Amino acid sequence: MANDGSDYLGKTHQAVRKTLRGSDDLPTFLASAGTLTLANRRRIADQALVLLAENYVHLPLKESMHAANPVQALRLLRDRLEAQTTDTMGAEFEFHAELLRIFASVRDLHTNYLLPKPFSDRIAFVPFDIEQYFVGDDSRYLVSHLVPGFTHATFVEGVEVTAWSGVPIDRAVAVNADRHAGSNEAARLARGIELLTQRPMVRALPPDENWVEVDYVDLDGTARSLRFDWRVFDISSASGGMDSDTPSLAAASIGIDRELEALTIAKRMLFAPAAEGAAGRKQVKLTNKAAKAGADVPTALPGVFRARSVTTASGEIGHLRIFTFSVNDPDGFVQEAERLVGLLPQDRLVIDVRGNGGGHIWASEGLLQLFTPRRIVPEPTQFLATPLNRRLCYRHRANPSGIDLGPWLESLRLAIRTGAVFSTGHPITPADWANARGQRYRGRVACVTDALCYSATDIFAAGIQDHRIGPVVGVDDNTGAGGANVWTHGLLSQLMKLPSPDPASPYEALPAGVAMRVAIRRTLRVGSRAGTPLEDLGVQPDVRWKLTRDDLLDGNTDLLDSVAQMLDDAPLRVLDATAGPASGETVAVTIETDNIGRVDVFVDERPFASRNVNQGTNVIDVPATASTVRFDGWSGKDLVVSNRVDLP
Repeated sequence: MANDGSDYLGKTHQAVRKTLRGSDDLPTFLASAGTLTLANRRRIADQALVLLAENYVHLPLKESMHAANPVQALRLLRDRLEAQTTDTMGAEFEFHAELLRIFASVRDLHTNYLLPKPFSDRIAFVPFDIEQYFVGDDSRYLVSHLVPGFTHATFVEGVEVTAWSGVPIDRAVAVNADRHAGSNEAARLARGIELLTQRPMVRALPPDENWVEVDYVDLDGTARSLRFDWRVFDISSASGGMDSDTPSLAAASIGIDRELEALTIAKRMLFAPAAEGAAGRKQVKLTNKAAKAGADVPTALPGVFRARSVTTASGEIGHLRIFTFSVNDPDGFVQEAERLVGLLPQDRLVIDVRGNGGGHIWASEGLLQLFTPRRIVPEPTQFLATPLNRRLCYRHRANPSGIDLGPWLESLRLAIRTGAVFSTGHPITPADWANARGQRYRGRVACVTDALCYSATDIFAAGIQDHRIGPVVGVDDNTGAGGANVWTHGLLSQLMKLPSPDPASPYEALPAGVAMRVAIRRTLRVGSRAGTPLEDLGVQPDVRWKLTRDDLLDGNTDLLDSVAQMLDDAPLRVLDATAGPASGETVAVTIETDNIGRVDVFVDERPFASRNVNQGTNVIDVPATASTVRFDGWSGKDLVVSNRVDLP
């Protein structure tokens, strides 16, 4: 057995070299950990009890599905803390571990006890990534990425990993999965793999071991072993995203997995440092030219999107990778997505949201309209019917903070008499905003998911399915199943101070940089699955795809070939529209149609005409005074395509 020696740290990419060279070994990092007084621990336990007993929307579900009783566990912890008379500083790790176990018992990645500094901004890592692939039904694991600068004669990309510190790799992944709060089996397994080699400490303590021994089979078929020391580095310089503590419409519209967000930042720094450095050095030069075969389209949001034309066995397709919905400007997000898909091949598009931990719910639901002629119905959300949630909605019924909770108030009042467990459901994303642009991409669409898709990304994948936009192709059996809007303890505390401080507020400032989050409003699906909770159930794919070795090492070639062929088998609906110059009181609009039988015409959103059409060219005269003309194309009883033209 050899040791990696960590001498690669001085050879990493210059964009991250200083950060990685400043990393500590695990014992050095642990020696710097802070301390919490006994009084601090008591306050933290009290505040956790408020969140879980009074705000936590999934408490009835978690008690039923997972036999969890976090409220009683917190009461017992609080009782033990009250009985303590000496302030034993060495008990801090045990306290953190107990809080983490209680929060993990509900298997909800929205509802977290977040560790204080120095843990919250740190990632423990080894210099490689492991991913799973399949040969038939047999799962295997290989090294898919190495940190640039790390070199070894036999430990290279593509080697098969067989054991982790003496534990067979399948078992090691399963053990690691049990440490994380995935809502379903697929989500737990995916996290067991994803968090094997990089471990954010925002909601989990550091690894127990100082180093790991990896057994692997090299590319020549020889069994070998190599030891890697855990290193710990700070990602705070690369973190950003949304302000979730200050009252605002954006802060109240978040649905995101904090751990996966931190992991995404770490992986970008470790495995794509060149892109990280380039993004910080210069502004991207945009273009309005269609993507060439096999080429990327430059984007103004490189950490959010990657748009490219991909050559498959059945021709060129568009591939839109969405890494996150964590944006402060959802309208700008949707606008950039519209621009990008307009420059990709127009007959087939794969929207790939694998590994996307969510973000702004408006962004995820506002994106759906670009790909369907049907009206988008945002998912309704519900509060748990408790006195504290009712007080929150009453205080913000008149929108004093930009957060209007008035729609939920009356049902929470009625719950006192009816015994209802939840409020009525109302959407977070405004329906008019979610339909303001309409369909912009009229080709065939598929969405690729995995079990790391969470929160706002669960909502997006559910929207694809519920609005019949296209098939959901899953590389896992389910998405991560995070069906909620998440609020921080800081946001809840601030909301009780607006429009004026409430002297009876149960929220107290958390000490020592500790933070907490809670699922505050649960989401319900629409369409044929209307009323079904998204939490724990997630989105089951229409098609299950098992990743191959070539997928991991050669840019998802087998996956994209398969999805491209699947889309090629579906009919392509054509409805192109071009407005001519005004001639007297009318404007002639020429439409090209295929695979539709009828077109309904709306002038300035009012019904104007309905025409049966055949494949080919049709001309429709509309009033020259009109501003917009919308054409809805039908196949039988199904609305299948739409186009809108702005008139000069």
